Amino acid sequence: MTPPETWPGRDGVPVACLEKLKMLRENHAEAAQVLADALEDAVLMGVDEGAMRRILAELVAALPSPRARP
Repeated sequence: MTPPETWPGRDGVPVACLEKLKMLRENHAEAAQVLADALEDAVLMGVDEGAMRRILAELVAALPSPRARP
C-alpha cells in the first residue's frame, strides 16, 4: 500500500513541506499496517471479509474532525 503521490492542502495546493510529507508517509504506513493486521485477525477469527472492510471504512468515516475540537 503506497501513499498518495500528493497530499492536497485545504487550499487545493499540494502540501510541499518535506517534514510534513515525511510525517504523512509515516502515518500512512502505520495506519496501513494496523488496518491490515485488524483485517487479517478478523478474517482468521471467522469474520466475513467484506463485512470487516465495511466496518473499518465506517470507523474511518466516523472519526471526529480535529478541526472541530474546542
